[in-house]
Amino acid sequence: QVQLVESGGGLVQPGGSLRLSCAASGIMISGYVMAWHRQAPGKQRELVASITSGGTTVYTNSAKGRFTLSRDNAKNTVALQMNSVKPDDTAVYYCTLITWKNYWGQGIQVTVSS
Repeated sequence: QVQLVESGGGLVQPGGSLRLSCAASGIMISGYVMAWHRQAPGKQRELVASITSGGTTVYTNSAKGRFTLSRDNAKNTVALQMNSVKPDDTAVYYCTLITWKNYWGQGIQVTVSS
């Protein structure tokens, strides 16, 4: 079955950097849009960024200029490089494979705090 496994989360200070990775199994991601979503405490889950099979990226305003989404189809992975992080970036981050039935990872905690 399809599995998405996130890694790289944790505690980071404001202004610091963090790199989230997502490894897919059970499916080749090369033909699919991949995305990262996040859910902060007490808030709805929201899109952070997406990337097409051809590598075109779209970022929400909160991520633009600070986050970079990339994919390695050969390794079946995607990565979200987070720079200049802010306390508002604190959330559980989810890797998503976009199809008629979206697949989600289990989520990984990112905490931005001094």
